[in-house]
Amino acid sequence: MKGPLFYSKILLFGEYGIIKDSKGLSIPYNFFKGALKTSDELEGKALSSNNALKNFAEYLSTIQEKGIVEFDLDSLKNDVANGMYFDSSIPQGYGVGSSGALVAAIYDKYAFNKITVLENLTREKLLKLKAIFGEMESFFHGKSSGLDPLNSYLSLPILINSKDNIESTSLPTQNKEGKGAVFLLDSGIVGETAPMVQIFMEKMKQEGFRNMVKDKFVKHTDACVENFLNGDVKGLFGHVKQLSNVVLDHFKPMIPQQFHQLWQKGIDSNDYYLKLCGSGGGGYILGFTEDISKARKSLEGHNLEVVYNF
Repeated sequence: MKGPLFYSKILLFGEYGIIKDSKGLSIPYNFFKGALKTSDELEGKALSSNNALKNFAEYLSTIQEKGIVEFDLDSLKNDVANGMYFDSSIPQGYGVGSSGALVAAIYDKYAFNKITVLENLTREKLLKLKAIFGEMESFFHGKSSGLDPLNSYLSLPILINSKDNIESTSLPTQNKEGKGAVFLLDSGIVGETAPMVQIFMEKMKQEGFRNMVKDKFVKHTDACVENFLNGDVKGLFGHVKQLSNVVLDHFKPMIPQQFHQLWQKGIDSNDYYLKLCGSGGGGYILGFTEDISKARKSLEGHNLEVVYNF
């Protein structure tokens, strides 16, 4: 048995900001994917995935009591007992939505009266899905917005206007010949979401930090989303540079120590600008460059994966 594929995602803009109602833009990333599979002989990753699914099935019965979603829990528990696991190439702790894809796969297979991609996706339906996915994904890392599974489930770019206002959107057509690019830089370190979010929430208790988030971080994030969707590349790079600066100044704990210098080098040379991908602390770092060959030269020795061309 093998289920349909669910892809990873990249939150291009909005990390941390969407907690404070900034805009955000999340896109599916088809390079990594996962699917539910069954095997008689579980070992290694498949075995630990199967064990996690056992606990997840128990957790889902507690969500069901809240009345927002109903699952065929008997089938789920039965399939898990028969060796079902989530076979995924999505790296965990890398900010590309490994738990999101699993949540999407489970909802797709076991939810009753599920909302599907084929119907007219009103804002109400998107918010309802996001709420269900938020509850489901909270099992994996404390509090979840539900955005990652939503992206994975719909496989559509999602524009977050504010907490209660999300819509599916379309991206400007890529210029495959373009020199400009968005890329992923592998930090080589696994990041954990929960502690990073905790640091952010602690900092938010300080008035100075709150004001900075509102006046700088959210302002530049919103502008980046608008510029990106409108195809205003020149405006985009201006704001991405500002955003990169703000993150380096105020979100240092979220940037692995050995990347602080590389981050600054990009801002000084204008060869590339780095920003957080997800909660940071490791995993991938997002990069923006107007000239990918220049960025590759500047970041020699690092692994770059291009995800979008301008």
